[in-house]
Amino acid sequence: QVQLVESGGGLVQAGGSLRLSCAASGTIFSINNMGWYRQPPGKQRDLVATINRGGSTNYADSVKGRFTISRDNAKNTVYLQMNSLKPEDTAVYYCAAAFLYIGDRWGQGTQVTVSS
Repeated sequence: QVQLVESGGGLVQAGGSLRLSCAASGTIFSINNMGWYRQPPGKQRDLVATINRGGSTNYADSVKGRFTISRDNAKNTVYLQMNSLKPEDTAVYYCAAAFLYIGDRWGQGTQVTVSS
């Protein structure tokens, strides 16, 4: 059994920064892709950024140049540094990971609220 636990969400003013963390625990052989998704109130869950085991990244156009995804393979942890936050970034942020032999898993989500 594996699980993902997010942390680092909260309330911030527009223009501010937050850093999200997501740590995987349990019996882990290897983790392929890891990523962050977000779901604003009343809307669907969308991709924010992904990173593969080798460090190649992919970003949604709306966050390019403001958000940075990174990972620490030794700690089975993925991070999302969010700068220049905007009110439209307000959402529940979920991390996801593709575990070897286990499949895809999601975290429970962490709320990010950006006030104008």
